[in-house]
Amino acid sequence: MRCVLLTFVLLLALRPMHSQINFADIFTDNMVLQRDQTIRIWGIAPPQSKISVYFQNKDQSVVADVNGKWEVVFDEEPANSNPQKLILKSPEQTVALKNILIGDVWLLLGQSNMEWPMSGEIHFEEELKDADNKQLRYYNPKYIGKNIYGQDYNQDQRKKLAGGELFYVKKWEESDTSSFKTMSAIGYYFGKQIINKKGIPVGLINLSIGGAPLETFIALETLKENKKFSKKTGSNWLYNEHLPDWIRERGRENINGNQVENNSNGPNHAYKPGFAFSTGIAPILEMPIKGILWYQGESNAQERARVEEYPELQKLMIKDYRKKWRNPDLPFYWVQLSSIDTINYDSHFWPEFRDGQRRLLEEMKNVGMAVSSDIGARHDVHPRNKKAVGNRLARWALNKEYGQDVLVSGPLPKNAIYKNGSVVVDFKYIGNGLSVSNGKSLRGFSIDGKSQAPAKIKGDKVFIKTSEKPKFIYYNWQPWAIGNLINSEDLPASTFKMEVM
Repeated sequence: MRCVLLTFVLLLALRPMHSQINFADIFTDNMVLQRDQTIRIWGIAPPQSKISVYFQNKDQSVVADVNGKWEVVFDEEPANSNPQKLILKSPEQTVALKNILIGDVWLLLGQSNMEWPMSGEIHFEEELKDADNKQLRYYNPKYIGKNIYGQDYNQDQRKKLAGGELFYVKKWEESDTSSFKTMSAIGYYFGKQIINKKGIPVGLINLSIGGAPLETFIALETLKENKKFSKKTGSNWLYNEHLPDWIRERGRENINGNQVENNSNGPNHAYKPGFAFSTGIAPILEMPIKGILWYQGESNAQERARVEEYPELQKLMIKDYRKKWRNPDLPFYWVQLSSIDTINYDSHFWPEFRDGQRRLLEEMKNVGMAVSSDIGARHDVHPRNKKAVGNRLARWALNKEYGQDVLVSGPLPKNAIYKNGSVVVDFKYIGNGLSVSNGKSLRGFSIDGKSQAPAKIKGDKVFIKTSEKPKFIYYNWQPWAIGNLINSEDLPASTFKMEVM
């Protein structure tokens, strides 16, 4: 009898891992599916079992593979604000998801400024009246390591990381006065603009991580295969000098000598190169999205080497995402770093960093940048005005993706020419003309990157008087930006350093 029981226990242990059917984690109640693109649905089931998926009076049947994985494909659908059901069936089980909409899905990535919740945004109280919005949905999983500073991870956190898990509690929510408190504030304002102007549902997938470097959002194999950035892999990331100092210091505090899946690249952590990609982004690559919003850089802006490489590193990421999503025109809009003083933060290289972000606009197609240096917090890396940032990102989307006649940016320099004792800077995105934000004299221009130079606006140009031709002209070339150049829609000019012709 004892032998029979032992055999039965062993047989139970050897049963397939997937004894039940289910959708992948990204599919839950209240979600938004991308309109006008092929709809891919996938999940798990007992190996080689047959399942059927039902959606909008259509059905697809498929047999799970030997690993219990399955996928079905439905034809593209137009936007639909009427709640739908998504049903998965096997002979033994039914899983039904409800309140599904079809609209545009935007992926939010970056650090804590993208993650920053509505509850901490300066317009939170006045937005409460608009928080109930059935067309706005968001997916905001928690992640291991959130707000854990100067201490090591506990046993449960180490166990999850060792198993390759970073994000957890994965569910879509409908915006209401309670749920929207934790929603990305930038995402909320962006989504609200799209809904108000286009009347279609918007879904926001927020995989932002406070303090995270750019490297964690890039696929590890992509870094390895790139000659310039391969040195960021292949050794323990906690001691790899090709990665930002601050994130390695934070990682060593959290790991503190404990064993957390120690492979050739070191222990698993939210800041480990490629880890946010493999645990958060890779699992949803089969899901069509409308575009990506990006607010990251603070963790890559404290050392000159990291600042100088950042534009190429971000370009690598954008190209790789477009390749992996099989969409060469996938929209990618980012927020330029804001302003901050150097008293409480090592921001000495922020002007160079902001200018690198600006230059990337000229090197890639279907990208955009929201300037935020005018609304920085002088002694805080987390400016609280996310409404302006979300609205400025929405301008790019409304113009490029939704065909709206919207001015996308504040003034961006086209060229700088020395003529008749002045440097003349010509701008684009001026609207009905250039002006200053506070009615005072124009500030922010320099011919040496340090001291202020007198400047005046004439039409769509700025004239900086100087007796000799300088090599460069600078604007807002300080961590704490004081420039006040705007266009007719009160949008601020970008930081820049430009060669004078």
